[in-house]
Amino acid sequence: MRVLLVEDDGVLAAAITKSLRAENFAVDISGNGEDGQHLGATERYDAVVLDLGLPKVDGVSILHNWRAEGRSLPVLILTARDSWTDKVEGFRAGADDYLTKPFKIEELIVRLRALVRRANGHAASKLSCGPLAFDTQTGVFEFEGLPLKLTALEWRVLSCLMYRKGRTVDRMDLMERVYDGEANVESNSVEVIIGRLRRKIGRAMIETERGLGYRLVEANA
Repeated sequence: MRVLLVEDDGVLAAAITKSLRAENFAVDISGNGEDGQHLGATERYDAVVLDLGLPKVDGVSILHNWRAEGRSLPVLILTARDSWTDKVEGFRAGADDYLTKPFKIEELIVRLRALVRRANGHAASKLSCGPLAFDTQTGVFEFEGLPLKLTALEWRVLSCLMYRKGRTVDRMDLMERVYDGEANVESNSVEVIIGRLRRKIGRAMIETERGLGYRLVEANA
């Protein structure tokens, strides 16, 4: 899963990024509203963590602009403003969730996972596809009842396929949602990652749609 973090406090942004990457999220960071608005409008993200008090363009204006352009990406507002009026303004601008500083990183991660799950049309927190199970709240995959050991990039690819099980996910979409500045793209291409996943869960579970992308299916489907 790929997240955009728009936060002008460098120390806080670094701490959030470190924690999210430890939970296998790919993270892009912007320290001002102008760049953050551009990234949200031009890149593919599973969710956005957006501060309100930003230099150049404030968070509420960014949200208004994204929603006016028809962009439906899930947005969690992260701000020191804790009055009900500020919260109402954020939700009216199009926010999906709201977290007030100071906060627990663990709560931010849980809320982000819930946003991504709901944005992909899933009400239940636990998803399954044949012998493969995914707890979206803990981020744990199991295969045939046992924990599945995955690298960060493998986890990102498999979670993307799991959220869209039965549907073809195009290769470019996968690439844009799993890589960030921490990833060595050349040695971890999508094809290489898919190959590693097939060795772990069985080749039949990940179908290739030639010229389009990949699809997660039940092995006996």
